[in-house]
This record gives sequence, C-alpha cells and structure tokens, in this order.
Amino acid sequence: MTLTENLLRPLLASDPARPLITYYDDATGERIELSGTTLANWAAKTANLMRDECDIEPGARVAVLLPAHWQTLVVLLGAWWCGAEVVADPAGADLVCCDADRLDVATAAGAGVVTALSLNAFGVGLSDLPAGVLDYATEVRLHGDVFTPEAGGTDAAPALDGRSVLEVLTEARAAAASTGLTAVDRVLTSYDWSVADGLVRVPLAVLAAGGSLVQCRNAPTDPEALDRRAAGERVTRRLD
Repeated sequence: MTLTENLLRPLLASDPARPLITYYDDATGERIELSGTTLANWAAKTANLMRDECDIEPGARVAVLLPAHWQTLVVLLGAWWCGAEVVADPAGADLVCCDADRLDVATAAGAGVVTALSLNAFGVGLSDLPAGVLDYATEVRLHGDVFTPEAGGTDAAPALDGRSVLEVLTEARAAAASTGLTAVDRVLTSYDWSVADGLVRVPLAVLAAGGSLVQCRNAPTDPEALDRRAAGERVTRRLD
C-alpha cells in the first residue's frame, strides 16, 4: 500500500466520523475541523488533481513548500497516494506545491509544474498567478473525492526525501512510541513543522498512532490561552 493508505486505512476503519485534524490560525481567527472521512476526501481530490492535471505518477518527485496547515497535510497525503516521493528541495521536482510567499522560489526551481495554494479558509484562490502556474483552490474542487492508486506499489518505494514508505512508517511509529502516543490521544501543538523539519515527529506520528491533532498556527503567546484551548478541545497530550 501507499504511505497514505497505510496511515488512513486504520483511522477510517476505526471511527471515520471523529475529528481527526482541528486547525487554528490565531492571526485570522480560523478554526477548521476535519473528520477522517473529510480528510480522506480532500486527499483523494488532491491526488486526482496531481495525476490528471500534473501527470504525477509513482516515482515522481513532489516538492512541498508550505507551512504547518491542514491543507499541507492534504497535499502530502495526495502526493503519497499517487506514489510520489515528497521532497523539500524544489530544484528539478516534477511538481512544486507552494504558498504565495514562496512562489518566486518555486517558479525559479525548474519544476515540471507549479501549483500555488492560497490557504484561504473560504477556498478563495490566488489571482494574477504567472502563466502556467495552477491555482490549487480553483482546480482541486473540479476533481472527484475517490482515488484509486496505481497497482504494484511496494513498501520499498521512495516516500520522503529518500526514505521509503516502510522507513517513514517505522520512523512515525517510533516517534509515537517515544512520546507514548496512542489512538485515544488528542494532541495539541503549535510546532511549525515542515517537510524538512518535524513532519514525522508531529503530524505523521499522531496519524500513525491513530490519534487526532489540534494544530495551532500563530498561536497565542499567553500560556493560559493555550491551556484554555487545550481544555476546550479535550486535549490529552501536548507536543511543543
């Protein structure tokens, strides 16, 4: 199975309707919650976009230049569902997925395709994009929310910066075990993970353990404010 299937299948089999990702951005006032089913649907739409519009096939390299965000996790799961290898370096990648702040870096990297994400809570896309750059918010909604991966994938296929599916799964499970994460845990973090730093330790470890994630961006500096949020979200663990 692909890395996405390895991560999502147990979660969807146990309780697909429970909150899996809750995302806060305290700079914009956003709070967005996705169940396992909704996360899987978004990942499927993204995988269909990547395969149909960006020609992403097993073994392709997808660079992800995005902050810690629920849409970033969707992009990662979509890429892995296609059998792609996610990388931090955009140079020569088959596809670069970036936010507006890193659009210049993405377009200068010589990638096959660039897809830009507004990360807007209401699905508003980016305007005045350079020729040939796809607007994720506009394009993704046109694709189906069921995805069938290519046959023949193996656990030895590259998945993340040279590590295989099996190696990433093993690292994520080990990270979960090292902090005692379990399927009953609801984990709050304000850590700004990325492909280059912390991706396995925070979101993938939580998914591998079968838990749920409360991801806070631009989190308040007042510890009591985070304590109140943790109590309101019924958080059992915190990773900072």
